[in-house]
Amino acid sequence: MERILSFDATEVSRCQLCHDAPCSKACPQRAPVADIVRSLYFENYTGAAQALERVDCLGCAAPCESACLLTGAKDAVEIRRIFTEFEQTKDTLPAHRIDEVDLACNLCGIHLDNPFLLSSSVVSSTYDQLARAFEAGWAGASFKTVCNFPQHEASPRFSAVNSRGHAFYGFKNIEQLSDHTVEENLSVFRRLRDDYPSKVIVASIMGRNADEWTRLAERCEQAGASAIECNFSCPNMEDEDLGLTIGQSPELVERFTSAVKRGTSLPVLAKLTPNVGDMIPAALAARSGGADGISAINTINSITGVDIDSLVAEPPVQGKSMVGGYSGPAVKPIALRFISEMGRCEGLAGAHISGIGGIETWRDALEFLLLGAGSVQVTTAVMQYGYRIIDDLIGGLAEYLRCKGISSVEFLVGAAATSVVDHTQVERDIVQLPVFDRELCNGCGRCYLSCQDGGHQAIRIDEESRMPKLDAKRCVGCHLCKLVCPEGAIGVAAKAFLR
Repeated sequence: MERILSFDATEVSRCQLCHDAPCSKACPQRAPVADIVRSLYFENYTGAAQALERVDCLGCAAPCESACLLTGAKDAVEIRRIFTEFEQTKDTLPAHRIDEVDLACNLCGIHLDNPFLLSSSVVSSTYDQLARAFEAGWAGASFKTVCNFPQHEASPRFSAVNSRGHAFYGFKNIEQLSDHTVEENLSVFRRLRDDYPSKVIVASIMGRNADEWTRLAERCEQAGASAIECNFSCPNMEDEDLGLTIGQSPELVERFTSAVKRGTSLPVLAKLTPNVGDMIPAALAARSGGADGISAINTINSITGVDIDSLVAEPPVQGKSMVGGYSGPAVKPIALRFISEMGRCEGLAGAHISGIGGIETWRDALEFLLLGAGSVQVTTAVMQYGYRIIDDLIGGLAEYLRCKGISSVEFLVGAAATSVVDHTQVERDIVQLPVFDRELCNGCGRCYLSCQDGGHQAIRIDEESRMPKLDAKRCVGCHLCKLVCPEGAIGVAAKAFLR
């Protein structure tokens, strides 16, 4: 499925994605204006197109723009222009090959309505939160880690690296585990099991010794949990014998996984840390200990920045800071690497992989599934945009299936796994040259600069037309020029040739 580029995505990204958005209230046609913009933001183009079918923006005075909260101090989002441009090109969306698709999958044999769960964090720490999430359409949630020892939280505890104006690209937290008692959390499990029997409740737990791991697993099962997730990976614990310290030791992973299995008949997932060079030893140790699956990745040790005026790292806690857990879109490539390695590991064959790390859109989730994840978990995107993003996660993924003629999401799991090979197996004797689209090119010369200073000096600029010219004899087909082109005016030649 190709991206629909015939609308101003930059203008869409200016939208603040408001709660109870005034633009929708102002529409005389009672159109879900904010929902349409949000669907475009999260690349659920078919969802946006379907909602636009009953909207006619031509001739409208655009009261939605007058109501936009950016009116005044900033220019309002040009909603009418966005909708009009998209309306004119939405027919280029891929046609359906089938009408009915099934998003249902399973987590270690437990039915999931769809692949999307909340990961263990602040977004899944109370009954009210999960009730709203389940009502919104999330298939399940890994509850914020239950433990027997008190938590000592810092304030502030978050920092972010921003992109697209106000959006998180990377997000750091120094938050710890659930600050509720074990009994308080178990009472939440009981209520959720009674009120939402079809939803999956994964109990994330952390103990200080084998007996504690065993007892916590036993009590969570008794309270109605669907599965147990062993938190072997939290980077923010005060005690050096907890969290990621376990995940960095295959011996401890196996020992405490075995302890958990002694306390429960439920499926057990080991949530592993990416703060290792290779996750496979810990994953295999978890399997040896009886784990039915792996959750990965947890957050990455990080420092997001330093305030150059106060000279304190972010986030500042009374003049000090600490290394914390990094998440958000920036970590997705790292998460995909670990998922790919585990998905191709023969020793993990049959283990469920629940993929985590930087998932914001249905495309992100799909990439995890294609590399071997059987379900996905989300936190940072929910922290920024709310539970409502499930509409576009489900809608976008379902549309992909319909357009590809794939009846079940389970057929996608691992479909791209074999495309990742050892570096010695990659073809290195074939060159594919870039090609320039003269109509799209605006003559900015970015491709020339990158090729001259960061490539192989294979591009020159025609002085009169400002159009790029390729020296095929010097070009090695690295495609740096294609990546830097701001207009998408560089493609790939259909024919390749030997060096």
